[in-house]
Amino acid sequence: MRYFHNFYGIFKLNDMLSATVGFDIGIEQSAKSPSDMNTWFNPTLILRYTPTVRTAIAVRSEYYSDRYGVIIASDTPNGFRTWGFSVNFDYNIISNLLWRIEARSLQSKDEIFIASNGSTSNDNTFITTSLALSF
Repeated sequence: MRYFHNFYGIFKLNDMLSATVGFDIGIEQSAKSPSDMNTWFNPTLILRYTPTVRTAIAVRSEYYSDRYGVIIASDTPNGFRTWGFSVNFDYNIISNLLWRIEARSLQSKDEIFIASNGSTSNDNTFITTSLALSF
């Protein structure tokens, strides 16, 4: 049996600033012993600044703990236990088309990230961009 909950609140601090506080938690029966439960969780904090109708800047901090590899199997002694930090810029091109660019950094307890040359590391920093269309 598996249970999962996603709790979050979005708090408007003023006309331009909001905060999202979230906590995900999951519990699953262990395959080794049905009476044992494996737990994973993820607290998140996002601060979003919206200076104009079309633009927004956000920073995010999060932690993900999946010690027993239920969702993310890292095959390491500590499981998947990783901090993440990011900053992003959003631009509403039109009312239903959003462009985002984001810089993100992840730091893990173990060397779980694989570089293009095949080496492993306990951190990974990258930049991504996306277009989101809503209808």
